[in-house]
Amino acid sequence: MSADSAQLARGDVRREEPAREPKPGFGPSTAPRIHRSAASRFLQVELELNAHLRRLVFSQPVRHVYNPLEYAWEPHRCYVEKFCRAGQSVLFLGMNPGPFGMAQTGVPFGEVRSVVDWLKITGEVGHPLDEHPKRRITGLACTQKEVSGSRFWGFFRKCCGEPDHFFKHCFVHNLCPLIFISASGKNLTPPELPADEREALLALCDIALCQAVEALGVTMVIGVGRVAEQRARRALSAAGVAVQVEGIMHPSPRNPLANKGWDEVAKGKLSQLGVLSLLSNA
Repeated sequence: MSADSAQLARGDVRREEPAREPKPGFGPSTAPRIHRSAASRFLQVELELNAHLRRLVFSQPVRHVYNPLEYAWEPHRCYVEKFCRAGQSVLFLGMNPGPFGMAQTGVPFGEVRSVVDWLKITGEVGHPLDEHPKRRITGLACTQKEVSGSRFWGFFRKCCGEPDHFFKHCFVHNLCPLIFISASGKNLTPPELPADEREALLALCDIALCQAVEALGVTMVIGVGRVAEQRARRALSAAGVAVQVEGIMHPSPRNPLANKGWDEVAKGKLSQLGVLSLLSNA
């Protein structure tokens, strides 16, 4: 672990002094950035977002709220430290964790086999404070397959062979780190939340996205799915962040078109955007 990251770990938001709690805003972080890596800057943005999200309250249909950036912080930090690098130009942006992906592993689109076998991520995963009996967290030992994550990382594994070839130019992030579960155990997406609660949540996530994009220095954000693309376009434009925003189809099994061949659709779009040529020359 780097010195920067060790310091961040010791300064987890659960132990932050109230007087030092950051205020949300589109400006740069108040912490000095000199001599700090892209990974440490990115982690700091996430820790600050966690502090603000903890204040939010959600009503029906939400019964349980999980934040893998808290209970799965170790593998998440491993992912960021290992793959968040200076010089990356493309940020793939998902919306929020899936119940058998990032909710289990702390990695965006984090289907367990891809995370363990290809990305080689390690770390202890704890538990949310209030778990739904049908949505238990078993971490890297989870045997349930996350189809979206399997398709997403499987595609780039076929394209790149080795993770370093992908992460030389690209990084992957979720706009919102929270997963929402109903009383029945149904996974709820942010668009399914009450309007006022959804906007309060996404306003904070928008701020963090702008800070993350500036910390990473990417020039293109690719929303995975229309909702993530539209939200990124709106947030970054409103903040005056000069970055190209594009989108690709979400690989969800709920999407009939994705079930007919997501790989080919993604390949065509990424070729059109010039991203595929970056990966083939990595």
